[in-house]
Amino acid sequence: MRSFAGLADFAAVKGQHLGYSPWHEVTQPQIDMFAEATGDHQWIHVDPQRAAESPFGGTIAHGYLTLSLVNAFMPEIFWIDGLTMGVNVGLNKVRFPGPVKVRSRSVPGYGAAPSSSISRTPRRESPPRSG
Repeated sequence: MRSFAGLADFAAVKGQHLGYSPWHEVTQPQIDMFAEATGDHQWIHVDPQRAAESPFGGTIAHGYLTLSLVNAFMPEIFWIDGLTMGVNVGLNKVRFPGPVKVRSRSVPGYGAAPSSSISRTPRRESPPRSG
């Protein structure tokens, strides 16, 4: 894990890749809880039997579930001394390059972008979608 003495030290690494967190397995209970919290009960997320017959071969995590996980792993990648909180003020660009299947492993990667924004690039072990 990288540690920065403050925001000035963090700003000095803008444009650099900061690293990846350890792998995190996405579980069906996690997906189910996210479905409950958001009201998104689409069968590709919550019905393992039906999803097994889909092109995905099983249930997949909600895109926004995978997006929401990136903040949980930030302290495993870097830390900025003296910060007491962080505020998420929005997103500039989000893409979901492929599904994250249940029981696959996913990990967010971080890069320091201009000013104090952070770019997050998840990666996953499941194969990319075709076509």
